[in-house]
Amino acid sequence: MRSPRSICDILPAAAALLGAPDAVDTLGVTERIGDVRRVAVVLVDGMGGHLLPELAADAPLLASVLAGEVGRLDELACTFPSTTPTSLVSLGTGALPGEHGILGFTVKLPDSDRVLNHIFWRDDPPPDQWQPVPTWFERLGRAGVRARALLPAHFIGSGLTEAAYRGAEFHATTTREDYAGHLADLLAAEPGLVYGYTAELDTAAHVFGIGSPEWHVAAANVDALLTRLVEALPADAALLVTADHGGLNVPTAARFDLDADPQLGAGVRMVAGDPRVRYLHTVDGATPDVVAAWSEVLAGRAEVYSRDDAVVAGLFGPVRADHLQRIGDVVVSCTGDTAVLATGYEPPEVAQLVGMHGAATAAEMAIPLISFRG
Repeated sequence: MRSPRSICDILPAAAALLGAPDAVDTLGVTERIGDVRRVAVVLVDGMGGHLLPELAADAPLLASVLAGEVGRLDELACTFPSTTPTSLVSLGTGALPGEHGILGFTVKLPDSDRVLNHIFWRDDPPPDQWQPVPTWFERLGRAGVRARALLPAHFIGSGLTEAAYRGAEFHATTTREDYAGHLADLLAAEPGLVYGYTAELDTAAHVFGIGSPEWHVAAANVDALLTRLVEALPADAALLVTADHGGLNVPTAARFDLDADPQLGAGVRMVAGDPRVRYLHTVDGATPDVVAAWSEVLAGRAEVYSRDDAVVAGLFGPVRADHLQRIGDVVVSCTGDTAVLATGYEPPEVAQLVGMHGAATAAEMAIPLISFRG
């Protein structure tokens, strides 16, 4: 599912700013920014577009952006599912999930009963085989443009990092370091692209909830980071700030547990995805019955598709044949504030999350692109 203006278009626009010969800027960033030699792209995990007004209460820079006083704000969409692994690879490759193959937070490995969690993935399966699309970091390198990524040390070498950012020159950081200062120093040191990422806002949303005091503290910290980057921008530099998804709080009354409901559990052999988008792998011949049962139980609360119907509906964009089996026999995309837990299949922490995302609602899919010129 892709908006005409999506997360897939951000790095091509950044590459066009830097003069990469095969880069096409469909967002009009080059017209607004002009000639630059340095571009920083910073992704704030969980900073959905609809959250900006609430964030602004603790974020003077974002408040100024919303008021039209500084920077330029555009609305884009992430790709479906609206989950971090899928979005990061859509950003890094400029490709839709059906092409790059990172089709959810967790997916069942074809020809195996193992579920792959893309966050904890290392080298099995090999990242360059599991995700075959070249990244924009690779493409910039081939064009002679330096591309760097400043990431938490434990991210470097992971399967997801390789799938999303391979080709980048990796720089490690720790929680004790001055992240904004390190990013600013990298940008000032050499022309080219610098990529940065922060998860603090998303973590607070998951653990404490959107709108919680902890979430507002995280908002203030993110705004302080961005403010320092804007203030440190060289005259020949641009800063592009975006997000991977939005989110919403899921109340207890809106949570269903497929392992506690015999009607939902019937015919289901394995479960993947996340609480907002479930991939159900069924026993032989059970798919029509599972679609019918889930459609009945979750009527008005979720869209329920067979795999074929989900692909025809274009949820993932065109899907490569070798990626089809990563999608469940049944795809369940929650609407409203519903979530489907799978306590028999997942760690108990998943059921304890307050804020969630993954589905196709505007609250989850809308993301900002905020552009600043040095």
